[in-house]
Amino acid sequence: MTEQSRRFRFVQFEFPWALGPEPGRYTIREHLGEAPDHILVLRMLGAAERRRLAARRRPRDVPPEPPPRAVPTARATLVDTAVLDGRAAAEDWLREADLEGLVADALARLNRVLHAHRAATADPAVLPVARSQALVVRVGFGGGERVADGRWDSARELAAAPRRESGGGILPRGRAASLRSQERLAAVLAGRDAVLACEELALRARADLDAGRLREAALQLRVAFEAALAELEPWRDQAGLAKRLEELRERREEVDAAADAALRGGLDVEHIEAVERVLGRVQAALRARTAAGL
Repeated sequence: MTEQSRRFRFVQFEFPWALGPEPGRYTIREHLGEAPDHILVLRMLGAAERRRLAARRRPRDVPPEPPPRAVPTARATLVDTAVLDGRAAAEDWLREADLEGLVADALARLNRVLHAHRAATADPAVLPVARSQALVVRVGFGGGERVADGRWDSARELAAAPRRESGGGILPRGRAASLRSQERLAAVLAGRDAVLACEELALRARADLDAGRLREAALQLRVAFEAALAELEPWRDQAGLAKRLEELRERREEVDAAADAALRGGLDVEHIEAVERVLGRVQAALRARTAAGL
């Protein structure tokens, strides 16, 4: 196989904001000592020059109804280092590939990079990205340097993903969920309802679990679990919460065992299943409280 015949697969996203890491190429290895399995190429499109932005230090007058300011677009391209032998093989791969599966895997890998950047910079404003937030999603192949420079031999652009609630969220999915979410938001803003601390803690545990950060999920669940037991107590007589709270209390040993295992360094299959199961019950109790309030 010659250098010119080699083709590489890629998944590309574009988001209407800066993701966090500086533009450039990043080598990704699953384990120390192994060959790189992906290259992440980050580019900024349409970004204003930083020196011009930095020079504008004083407030200035603006006319009414100013036009919207152009925003930079972040392009993230994940290139698989596994080689495809020639264009014909690459075209066969693209024709038969599970495109959405490839996108899901690439998005998880991109979010691991953003999680590492968040920790490296100690910047809590760095957040993961979702499929529904992408302006563009492409899957394709091309020569190594061409793909890294934003060019390719062939690619498919995927349809936009619909926005929806997470499967473990506080409210159900679909149009009814959208209406219920707006109703809840209005209630919170009007002071008729409040966002509980355990809701945010449970969402953090869910994000960690979905991202495969199992130790973090187990530790976060312990805090969310204890907060939920305390904060839901005033609603125990509504929507069958008394029974749900009693069932949760019976799971305390499972939660503590998983968190203790996380502190020691790792979780086994039983601990992971316990985290998934108990977190689901915590969020089910939160959904019941919300539904009763609305």
